[in-house]
Amino acid sequence: MTTPEKMRLLDRRYLRMARIWSENSYCERRKVGALIVKDKMIISDGFNGTPSGFPNVCESREGVTLPYVLHAEANAITKVARSNNSSEGSTLYVTASPCMECSKLIIQSGIKRVVFSELYRITDGIDLLRQAGVEVEHLPLSENDE
Repeated sequence: MTTPEKMRLLDRRYLRMARIWSENSYCERRKVGALIVKDKMIISDGFNGTPSGFPNVCESREGVTLPYVLHAEANAITKVARSNNSSEGSTLYVTASPCMECSKLIIQSGIKRVVFSELYRITDGIDLLRQAGVEVEHLPLSENDE
């Protein structure tokens, strides 16, 4: 059994890893990273970006996000769906709070816990997760967290 102190330490580590993973994103406006962890093993990862085969350009010349850009959570969930792993009962670590669309995917994929570091201005996704019984935790990281 993991103590609350040990769990908090692991949560911070996985969030830092998600933040590092977000550096893989080609998006200019916001880089987001996500990890799915089950039984202390990373079973999937993702960052926001374009679908496979598309150019690595996330925004229009005007700086507007292109409609086909996938969020980090969606990339991690679809990646685990293509593997032999199951996300049932897992924890999702993501650098920004999930939107409504990603929250629906989180619920349907069986993820039971979401830990995020940055609160996005629209919180309807978080509200939906809580309504569905998914544990949601906001754990801000500072620049000093390495």
